[in-house]
Amino acid sequence: MFATIYLPNFYLQAALRYDPQSRGKPAALIEEREKKPVIIQLNAAAELAGVRKGMTPSQALARYLQVIIKARARSQETSMQEILLQSAFALSPYVENAAPGIVTVEFNDPRNLTSKMGRVIEQLAKCEIAAQAGIADLPDTSFLAAHLARPVLQIHHPKEFLAPLPIETLAIS
Repeated sequence: MFATIYLPNFYLQAALRYDPQSRGKPAALIEEREKKPVIIQLNAAAELAGVRKGMTPSQALARYLQVIIKARARSQETSMQEILLQSAFALSPYVENAAPGIVTVEFNDPRNLTSKMGRVIEQLAKCEIAAQAGIADLPDTSFLAAHLARPVLQIHHPKEFLAPLPIETLAIS
């Protein structure tokens, strides 16, 4: 069995992690090292306010003046990834650091995986990190399940889970 732990909007979460006033408010993230910085991640509140990926900060502010624009916080990203990895290694010695904000864990003993993953999600929440997890027989299926989990989703019948998903789901990054 495999479990994927996924931190949605990883870069934005890292930038906002130590800014409690910004929680729940429309927020967007830019890559400040670009010649023309554009929005690379945004939260649901910003999306509801009309902000979109690819907009410049001035375009985003024109859509919604109170949107919080943050630059990437690389040291905080590193710290969050380390916390994520430590949480994963507490579950199993078989951990793949798949991508920023994503780890895949292989289990030899599939008992109580949903409750184990639930505890990890709770521990991450105590560290001000929002996470979700998917559990399945294959790593790719657990990855897709993690993106759809609220907060933990275990897939027992992969064909039934995968069949109704739109093709756009495969473009998840």
